[in-house]
Amino acid sequence: MLFFCACSKKPSDSRAGKSEHSQAVPVIVATVEQETIPVELTGFGSVEAYANVSLKTQVTGILTAVHFIEGQAVKKGDLLLSIDSRQFEAALKLAQANLAKDKAQLKNAEKEAARQKDLLKKGFASQDDYDNALTAAESLRATVDADKALLENAALQLEHCSIRSPINGIIGSLYVDQGNLVKADDITVVTINQIVPIYVSFSFRQENLPEIRYHVAKGRLEVAVAGTSNKQQVAHGYLSFIDNAVDPETGTIRLRATFANEEQSLWPGQFVEVSLILTNEPNALAVPSRAVQTGQSGQFVYVVNSDQTVEARPVTVKRTINNQTVLEGVKAGEVVVTDGQLRLAPGAKVQIKN
Repeated sequence: MLFFCACSKKPSDSRAGKSEHSQAVPVIVATVEQETIPVELTGFGSVEAYANVSLKTQVTGILTAVHFIEGQAVKKGDLLLSIDSRQFEAALKLAQANLAKDKAQLKNAEKEAARQKDLLKKGFASQDDYDNALTAAESLRATVDADKALLENAALQLEHCSIRSPINGIIGSLYVDQGNLVKADDITVVTINQIVPIYVSFSFRQENLPEIRYHVAKGRLEVAVAGTSNKQQVAHGYLSFIDNAVDPETGTIRLRATFANEEQSLWPGQFVEVSLILTNEPNALAVPSRAVQTGQSGQFVYVVNSDQTVEARPVTVKRTINNQTVLEGVKAGEVVVTDGQLRLAPGAKVQIKN
């Protein structure tokens, strides 16, 4: 009886194993795409203002008025701050009066010098009288020139009482409140950042420098950046600067790209992902990165045949960009497995799921 029971179990086990082997494995697939794909270097960078101006007063006085709201956009020439100008107005009037007085004296001295010259010709005046009159006129002419310089300086000091924006940009925080005494060339009163256009600074390893310079020699290189939180919002610019030395401490080379930033999507201090596009590779074959597996013999993908079975196809990975892998060893239009590979083996039957 034991013999017959033992023999009766073998056919049952064989049928179970056969049923399990023939069961299709559910998988998710993707099609091998042939397209033009950029060859690029990726990294991280930070946004920098195109220009940064720290405004300091050039005269000493009371800050009497603030003509802006912190954080607002300003244009070149906009009035930002006013300093008490009464003493400078008085100095200007004094300089104007001194100039007018000395001009009158000069006019009289020139007449006297001309009169002494005529008298000298007629023999009614000595050479010393004429020389003295001429010297007095020349002295007053120099005084008038000095008065003009003092008048220009007084006008310039009065002009400095009205502080205007030197660039287009966004104004920052006010560091000195209205009513306080500000001293000439002392502390920064306010800063302005120009953000249209704007810079993005980033670094790559020194090993990438020859390749970057090679492609720069062929033409201007495009740079794309995306925010770390919102990768859908991408800005495009161009490489505008390569530093003249490699940082010996980090072994990296610093680069900078310029962006039009007309929509002001980039902001100074922002941390961004950077893609430096070196060139474009036409007819490249690409699959989702999760389709590529690693085995004992190297990297491979599971290709789905027309009979819904899979084969393990060895591939050569060239590079990976944005979760897409550019590779060799497959053909455009072939179907590869992107999910469910752990349950597969060469020759296994699959069921394609959405």
